[in-house]
Amino acid sequence: MMRTWIFPALFALCGLLVATGTALSGSPGEAAALLLMFVLLAGMNSPLVFPSSVSAQEAQRRSAVDGRPVVYWRPGCTYCLRLRSRLGRRARQLHWVNIWKDPDGAAAVRAANGGNETVPTVVVAGESHTNPDPSWVREQLPSSP
Repeated sequence: MMRTWIFPALFALCGLLVATGTALSGSPGEAAALLLMFVLLAGMNSPLVFPSSVSAQEAQRRSAVDGRPVVYWRPGCTYCLRLRSRLGRRARQLHWVNIWKDPDGAAAVRAANGGNETVPTVVVAGESHTNPDPSWVREQLPSSP
């Protein structure tokens, strides 16, 4: 759980330090802009921008029922963030598994990627796809949002 917040916390801390130094040097407007930029980076890398994660077992069960893809991801992954942002609201239709919270999810990713924890790994109809194009993932979703 703590590991998922390391990158966001580091971004926020660095932003605070940079903004403080900039403000002390006499540029409060620039300090505010820098702090805002770092806070946005922290937010983008936090687990909060992703839909709620479920366990790998629960995601597989749900996928078997509704046929929707399962996405294995981890916080701080730029490719996961790219996939999440390009899917927009439709991302909530997928079943998301945070591999840092779920050892079974991490094991599934390693099994699909030759022992590597390469994410995002998307499983559609039992077939794994590593870092697929977001438009392809969107095509795998049911047509109704």
